[in-house]
Amino acid sequence: MIVVKNNNVGTSARKVRQVVDLIRRKKVEEALRILRYCEKKETAVLVTKLINSGLAIASESKKYDLDNLVIEMVKVDEGPTLKRIMPRAQGRAYRINKRTSYITLALKEA
Repeated sequence: MIVVKNNNVGTSARKVRQVVDLIRRKKVEEALRILRYCEKKETAVLVTKLINSGLAIASESKKYDLDNLVIEMVKVDEGPTLKRIMPRAQGRAYRINKRTSYITLALKEA
């Protein structure tokens, strides 16, 4: 099993989960095809890079068949929230939460 992680992704966990739910337990080729035509492009590109990283690790180790790899597990957790301030009228300030997430992806041979 190959485990690949990407920490402090600048997208909220909720948005990443919407994309990741489309590819869970699918073959790698099919998952990449789904991500290519996904509407959430920025998140789809992040997940595609993560899958390609896992494929590179698998091809280097030479003990996995690249055609039979399946996305076994994808986990998206909340990362640290960056707290920012938006100035408002009459000297007030509103808080803006810039959420981040951790993505963990595991590839396994079927």
